[in-house]
Amino acid sequence: MKWEAYRNEIDTALDKALPSEDSPPVPIYQAMRYSLFAGGKRLRPSLVLLAADSLGGNYRELLPVAASVEMIHTYSLIHDDLPSMDDDDFRRGKPTNHRVFGEAIAILAGDALLTAGLELMCHSSYDAAIRCRLLSMLTRAAGTHGMIGGQVLDILGESRVLSRVELEMIHAMKTAALIGFCATAPAVVLNLGPEAEQALSGYGESIGLAFQIVDDILDVEGTTEELGKTAGKDSHAGKTTYPSLLGLQESKQLATDLVQSACTGIAAYDRNGTLASFAQFVLSRKQ
Repeated sequence: MKWEAYRNEIDTALDKALPSEDSPPVPIYQAMRYSLFAGGKRLRPSLVLLAADSLGGNYRELLPVAASVEMIHTYSLIHDDLPSMDDDDFRRGKPTNHRVFGEAIAILAGDALLTAGLELMCHSSYDAAIRCRLLSMLTRAAGTHGMIGGQVLDILGESRVLSRVELEMIHAMKTAALIGFCATAPAVVLNLGPEAEQALSGYGESIGLAFQIVDDILDVEGTTEELGKTAGKDSHAGKTTYPSLLGLQESKQLATDLVQSACTGIAAYDRNGTLASFAQFVLSRKQ
């Protein structure tokens, strides 16, 4: 797929954005780089670049946004894996950050990646008004109205059966909000106006929710080796997931419907069909 070709450029941008591992204080940069370069799919930053290209822009102009998003996403994974949160030993097939560096450094590495991502956006070459909008949108998607708020609702919902509305609210905030930002940011940078921004946002949020449903399905059907993280953890923890609430078949159909809706809504802006292909990848992925 075309978007997979962006990976090297994303990794190069991330490498340039962070000091080397031997920069003082050494442990923090080692821990940041350990998780940032642990072999992730780069799905979110790839979507940023893919959307820019599909909208007729120069995708390289969106590299600062792509790198910022990946840093913030990685920070959330480090914190999610902590003993006080999901308490996981593996991420992307490797020991989790706190297992390698200890909890204190892992917490600080997550904090540092969050702030580094915002700093990178602040130092980008976009016009001041565009930088301000991007930062406002990104912090909302990552904060209490988005990813953090969704995580709080997820914690509050543990050990009780959630309604479908409650479950969708959690994942719309925890997962789909940041993916929605990834799809919308190129329209902001390219000054395409509110209609394009709304279409891209709807696309991103739909595939973001489909991504989470597929994640829930893989937690049931996948293995730890395939996933690179502990399989079956949600069911063991008694968490409500789409399969536990709707069943596997209905969950798969819901994810398919969301992807179809996303592709229909973006058709006028998907000049080369790659956004539709990306959405299909989200649906068919195995890890």
